[in-house]
Amino acid sequence: MLQSTNVKTIEKVVIRFAGDSGDGMQLAGNIFSNVSAGEGNLISTFPDYPAEIRAPQGSLSGVSGYQVSVGKNVHTPGDSADVLVAMNPAALKTNLKYLKPDGIIICDGDSFTPANLKKALYQTEDPITELGINPDRIMLVPMTTLLKHTLADSGMDIKAIMKCKNMLALGLLCWLLDRPVDKVLAKLKAKFAKKPAVYEANEKVIHAGWDYGHNTHASMPTYRIETEATVPGTYTDINGNTATAWGLILASEKSGRPLFLGSYPITPATDILHELAKRKDLGVKACQMEDEIAGVCSAIGASYGGHLAVTTTSGPGLALKSEGIGLAVMAELPLVVIDVQRGGPSTGLPTKTEQTDLMQALYGRNGESPLCVVAAASPTDCFTMAFEAARIAIEHMTPVILLTDAFIANGSSAWRIPEESDFPEIKPNFVSKEQLENGWKPFDRDMETLARYWAIPGTEKGMHRVGGLEKDFKTSVISTDGPNHEHMVKVRKEKIARIANDIPELQIQGNPDADTILVGWGGTYGHILTAATELNAEGIPTAVTHFRYINPLPKNALSELKKYKRVIVAELNTGMFADYLQQHLPNKEILRINKIEGQPFLVKEIADGVKKHIAEA
Repeated sequence: MLQSTNVKTIEKVVIRFAGDSGDGMQLAGNIFSNVSAGEGNLISTFPDYPAEIRAPQGSLSGVSGYQVSVGKNVHTPGDSADVLVAMNPAALKTNLKYLKPDGIIICDGDSFTPANLKKALYQTEDPITELGINPDRIMLVPMTTLLKHTLADSGMDIKAIMKCKNMLALGLLCWLLDRPVDKVLAKLKAKFAKKPAVYEANEKVIHAGWDYGHNTHASMPTYRIETEATVPGTYTDINGNTATAWGLILASEKSGRPLFLGSYPITPATDILHELAKRKDLGVKACQMEDEIAGVCSAIGASYGGHLAVTTTSGPGLALKSEGIGLAVMAELPLVVIDVQRGGPSTGLPTKTEQTDLMQALYGRNGESPLCVVAAASPTDCFTMAFEAARIAIEHMTPVILLTDAFIANGSSAWRIPEESDFPEIKPNFVSKEQLENGWKPFDRDMETLARYWAIPGTEKGMHRVGGLEKDFKTSVISTDGPNHEHMVKVRKEKIARIANDIPELQIQGNPDADTILVGWGGTYGHILTAATELNAEGIPTAVTHFRYINPLPKNALSELKKYKRVIVAELNTGMFADYLQQHLPNKEILRINKIEGQPFLVKEIADGVKKHIAEA
């Protein structure tokens, strides 16, 4: 295959795929991302799909999107796209706002029929002029015509042929952005290993798309994307839900405790259940329970039985699990609860992202019910924080809530597959043989961490009961004594506070001389880091820090924040983490940048928010 000679090298590029929910935009975007990660590019992706199940074809409400940023210094999917791949008039209309003014559009010209224009609510039969698009920036590709010609001898019916349209667009994009077609074909061959006829059809279509770009748009430049200097290793792209599942598997290996998942399907957390259900070969027991309450209660039972026990959910399910989580707090059993946050309240915006479950995670249980809360910062960090949540739960004998969100759970980043030695051993707080000989009681504690000891049922001389009723601090038997209850409440609270001795201190990035610090938590990390970088480049000194450990806070967190004149918290809610910090820093005003639109931040929104706060000061 000939290569274009008109090639420009660029640092990074943002591509947005858009089409009907059945057009395969997520698949095309995922393959492009995976190949780019394998080429050594950094990537950040943002799948954006509707909550409706197959809205009417060609309608504005049925458009599904997938945005990816590829290249060097990539931390977000990008505020706006350099290239928009639009498969129909509705996709063009709804996604044009995400394209840069000088961006390139690849569009299915055959889809601009009077019927489709009417469905997409166009006022004229000339959508290019109606939308004010520069004709030099749009490639109207006759995709249906080209598909029919390419697969004329395949024996496939028209419905099957049209399913290949996304691969035609992908082939064209490989030409435009100088991606290796052979790597794309390798991904397709693996995907359709059991369907060789489907692979052969898509192979022809990929080549047809590349050839169409090369032969008919030779005057348009193609682009070569710079690669990041990387640590040697095997790279792939991974989404947050898959990374979460794999992090739990590694924690099981490192702790010697078999992994049990008791869960109930809920968007956008279900893929963790799907991934772990595939891993029977690694000893994983994944049980789809009849409801959220059964999910958490089955996990508590598995924890009592000596497993690394996990339950996964989203905001509505976390509410249902709250009584069960309180039982695990009182019984002091290790339990990992993963909440993939979405728009709420109630069923809210099931496929959109928010950070609105923080207060529920911290306080959403009856009584004084403290537990550890951590949050993942990126799709790849979901692996690390899932491992860390399991480590803390097992070593400190407590439930741990891991907060991710729809943006990082469905989005992906380039990931170097770690070595086993990159992560420490997890040391369960087992009761010793000597303790059992000396008359161990179930709520005896390690006085350094205050964690009680774990006795696996079946351990000789380890027979015991735990439960939801209060226990006596000294004897471990059921107690309704008031002073004892107060003491146990304080002990359980102090046990969580002492976890701060076992987590990393808060790291400060950005300008070391700044008097303004930009603060975030969870999945906003890339946007906040990029905003701080841009502010410093503009001559606005800005420090930046990001919280992954929320309860307890890192030991140095409050002392570090006190050093700054302005502390500005950016989060996808009305100010929950800002309120939480304000409780800990009553004498310092915590400033806020908030967004609750079901979409991640734009970097510009954060940068403009910081400038506004500085100007107002």
